[in-house]
Amino acid sequence: MTSEISLFVNPAAGRGRGAHAAQPAARALRDAGYSVRTVLGSDADDALRRAREAVAAGTGALIAVGGDGLISLALRAVAGTGTPLGVVAVGTGNDFGRALGLPVRDPAAAGRIAADALRNHTIRELDLGRVGGRWFGTVLASGFDSRVNDRGNRMRWPTGRFKYDLAMVAELAAFKPVPYRITLDDGAEREVEATLVAVGNGPSYGGGMRICADAVMDDGLFDVTVVGECSRATLLKVFPRVYRGTHLSHPVVTVHRTAKITLAAPGLTGYADGEPLGPLPLTAQCVPGAVRVLAPGR
Repeated sequence: MTSEISLFVNPAAGRGRGAHAAQPAARALRDAGYSVRTVLGSDADDALRRAREAVAAGTGALIAVGGDGLISLALRAVAGTGTPLGVVAVGTGNDFGRALGLPVRDPAAAGRIAADALRNHTIRELDLGRVGGRWFGTVLASGFDSRVNDRGNRMRWPTGRFKYDLAMVAELAAFKPVPYRITLDDGAEREVEATLVAVGNGPSYGGGMRICADAVMDDGLFDVTVVGECSRATLLKVFPRVYRGTHLSHPVVTVHRTAKITLAAPGLTGYADGEPLGPLPLTAQCVPGAVRVLAPGR
């Protein structure tokens, strides 16, 4: 493996933490004897193009410095290539890094872990979800949570996470369950009224909301959490339990495990790793061993 590795940086991650984090991460990698080249795009499309060019040129690893949005781009660059991915999680949510047990907002420590994994060849092979040509590492969300994202993305004020809190309040006021048609890998169609359906390759989204709490990232299966038809009051009661993962035992919640799923519902957008995929219907496939990650073993 070449000693030159690529540092894939989002300078805007975590309100500027990405730019600050790149330096201690790069220093840790150089101290371990690696030559570090920075990959920085002018926008998401340019960043992805540059990351793919680095992978095609034979970089020893792609080290993503940023939040889940940048890691989602990095996954699209390395999936299926054999090039290992390192994660320096310094964004707002950091769900992918947390799922792997990596340090959050400690770029020097994350850089040392990546360097040690490269040196010792301790590389984990993880599953990824794929929707058409798009890969995702954590959760594909649809329903109430995707409507909150839709509304928040349309809001120009306020900025930051607070606008999504306001969007949630607004969506609660207009809340009603949605008719879903769900097809799992057994081929049977299930028609349900549901508040939301989350397809988890990883356990959490939204900065620690353990919506698919028991999901394992190397078992070849998605965990699918279906929050069924419920009242506004029940949703408000169940919602806080998502952070602990204890909502899975609630009577309105059903969990399926499947390697493939098609979700169809009117008027809903699917979001994966917090980024919009497009309107339902969408079909997601769990692809075993799709990415090699520089992370401690389970």
